[in-house]
Amino acid sequence: MEDKLRALEAEAREIILAADSLPTLEEARVRVFGKKGLLTAGLPQMREVPAEQRPVVGKLSNQIKSGLEALFAERQTELSETARRKSRAAGELDVTLPGRVPLPGRRHPLTLILNDLVDIFAGFGFTVVDGPEVELSYYNFTALAIPEDHPARDDRDSFYVGESVVLRTETSAVQIRTMETREPPVRIIAPGRVYRRDAVDATHCHTFHQVEGLLVDEGISFADLKGTLYALAEELFGSGVIVRFTPDYFPFTEPSAQMGIWYGPGGISRDPAAPHSRWLEILGCGMVDPQVLENVGYDSERYTGFAFGVGLERLAMLKYGIDDIRLFFENDQRFLAQF
Repeated sequence: MEDKLRALEAEAREIILAADSLPTLEEARVRVFGKKGLLTAGLPQMREVPAEQRPVVGKLSNQIKSGLEALFAERQTELSETARRKSRAAGELDVTLPGRVPLPGRRHPLTLILNDLVDIFAGFGFTVVDGPEVELSYYNFTALAIPEDHPARDDRDSFYVGESVVLRTETSAVQIRTMETREPPVRIIAPGRVYRRDAVDATHCHTFHQVEGLLVDEGISFADLKGTLYALAEELFGSGVIVRFTPDYFPFTEPSAQMGIWYGPGGISRDPAAPHSRWLEILGCGMVDPQVLENVGYDSERYTGFAFGVGLERLAMLKYGIDDIRLFFENDQRFLAQF
C-alpha cells in the first residue's frame, strides 16, 4: 500500500512540476486535485483499508496530500512571478494581477427615510413640491403670521443674507408659495434643507432636513390631522405603535400640537407599561391659522386645513437607532456602509 501511495505522489509531483505557465498549471490542478483527479481516484478510502493499517495509511495519505498542495502553491507563486516579470519587461498591462473590486453604492439614511415618506404620502394622495432655500422673509415669517417681535426673526436665531432675505428656517415657506398659485384642494408635502443658528451637538445641527405637510379643503378637521399622522407612524414604524398629541403653540396653526411616540431603550415601544420607556416628540402640527389662509387669498370661512413639520434626521435616528445627528454629515464610510 505504501509503495502504491509513493508512486501516486511521484506521478502527481511530475504533473505539477511539468506545468510551465499559469494555464497549464490550472490543467495540472484539475488532473491532480479535481473530482476525477489522481488524488481522488488514487488515495484509498479508509473503510477499504484493514483496521490495523489505517493509522499508517491515513497519516501517509494526509502527508502526501498536504505536500502536493504546498508544491502546487509554490509552483503557482513561481509562475505568477514569471508572468509578472515578462509583462513588465514587455511594457504591457499585467492582466494576472487582481482587479480593484468596486464598492457597491449605498443610499444615505436620510435619502432612505425621505423615500419612505414620499411613498407613504403618495399613497395618501399628496404630491411633492419644492421651494427656494434662500427665501424672502415675507414667505418665511410674515405670511406665516409670525409676529415682528418673534424670536425666530432675530439674527441670533436665523441666518440672514440680506435685510429681508434669509436662509429658510423651515419648509413652511413652501406652503405659502404653493397656495398662492393653486386653488383648493391642496394636498402637498415639501421636503428640503433648512437652517437655524443652533449649536452643533449630538441632537442639534445648524443645517438639517424637514418635510412640511399641508392639506387644505372644505371640511378638514383636527380628526383628519390625527388620522393622517397616526397612519404615518404605523407605516414608518409598524403596527401597534403608540402615539399621543399634546397641546403646543405655533404662530401659523391654531390649535397646535406636538405628536409624541412611545419610545424605550430598545427603540419604538409597543407596550404602554414597558419600563424605562418615555414619550418622545417627533413632529409639530396643527390646524392652519385662518390668517394664513387669508394671506394667500383663500376664504377661511369656506376652507380649513392642517399642516405639520417633521425632521428627517429625527425620524432616521428613531428608525435606525442612530444616537448622534453628526453622523449624517461626516461621510464616514463605516457608518454609511450599514445602510
